Amino acid sequence: MFNAKTKEPYGETTFGSTTIIGAGTVINGDVESNSDIRIDGVLIGNITAKAKILIGPNGVVNGNVSGLQADVSGKITGKIKVEELLQLRDKANVQGDIYAGKLQIEPTATFNGQCHMGANIVELNAELSNAINQ
Repeated sequence: MFNAKTKEPYGETTFGSTTIIGAGTVINGDVESNSDIRIDGVLIGNITAKAKILIGPNGVVNGNVSGLQADVSGKITGKIKVEELLQLRDKANVQGDIYAGKLQIEPTATFNGQCHMGANIVELNAELSNAINQ
């Protein structure tokens, strides 16, 4: 009954799955995900995702954020590296530099840092990855 489904190798996830770090949860350490991830709690460390990162209104990240896309309504203190679209929504508060292909900021969001964006962001992302990993 439970064994009818084949197990996936470690590190691979089902397409379309989402990891959720719920409100009231505090994680100390780096998080890596092959799928979408939503943070409504607190992450003290870096987050890297191969898909979309969503930081909820009460979500807090003290570390660097790197992913394909990001939608931020909470607080990030650290560098953000997004290959495609970065959206700063609602009462988003970002303290750190941004590297994004495209950027959308709502009037109620706060951002303090430098912003690098556009067609040549792929080269900047490669440089940033090297800098973050050192």
